[in-house]
Amino acid sequence: MARKVALVTGASSGIGENTARRLHEAGFVVYGAARRVDRMADLAATGVRTTALDVTDEVSTQKAVEEILAAEGRIDVLVNNAGYGSYGAVEDVPMSEARAQLDVNLFGLAHLTRMVLPAMRAQGSGTIVNISSMGGRLATPLGAWYHASKFAVEGLSDAMRLELKRFGIDVVLIEPGLIRTEWGAIAADKLRATSGQGPYAAQADAIARSLEEGSRPDAPRTSPPTVIADAVVNAATARRPRIRYVVGFGARPLILLSRILPDRVFDAFIKRTTGVPA
Repeated sequence: MARKVALVTGASSGIGENTARRLHEAGFVVYGAARRVDRMADLAATGVRTTALDVTDEVSTQKAVEEILAAEGRIDVLVNNAGYGSYGAVEDVPMSEARAQLDVNLFGLAHLTRMVLPAMRAQGSGTIVNISSMGGRLATPLGAWYHASKFAVEGLSDAMRLELKRFGIDVVLIEPGLIRTEWGAIAADKLRATSGQGPYAAQADAIARSLEEGSRPDAPRTSPPTVIADAVVNAATARRPRIRYVVGFGARPLILLSRILPDRVFDAFIKRTTGVPA
């Protein structure tokens, strides 16, 4: 049988890079996609095929998908991993930035999925893996637009799962907990720039320090990105993948607490654990 083909976005670092490696090791023909191909040189050296793709650019998205289909004739797995965290108080975040957050984390994901679906329907099989977050099931202070984007990814994925099952296409959500990548440090920088001064400064400092702590290579209460990559491989190779994979430090207990505790009690818990002033 021909080897299955996987496309992984956001493959230049962190979860995406590790996922592309793991899928390649599992026997897939893997295309790692990112805006900057030069940042995927190490990935290319392992045998992963790299391609330029900006999920916010419809022309770039269509070109990448057409090139893969021309070369391979199929796409079996799409891993929608590209994304970032826009942090700042709702009062402070410009609406242009709010739209940019949704453009990357939600609309970019949706457009790329639309591009691969005709081929998956034609072959009668496929797996869409959307990298969400425990932040798509619960919220923390000053992350409103990030959480909004991930809550939307959850709803979008649930609806697509119902639509696409009859065509042999599975839709899977991966909900990471605290993962050691550069993501947290980048989000902290954006938060300090947006809300580091003014009425939300004390909250911003607490959340930024928490985000930075989780990005340190030796951060104790985090998981390596390989745990997410392994979950993606499990979903991509399972005959009947789970609908949700809740993986990484803190994800399962925090999601459970958000479901069983009264809202005000959970609010107080989140404030205490993040160090945000009451």
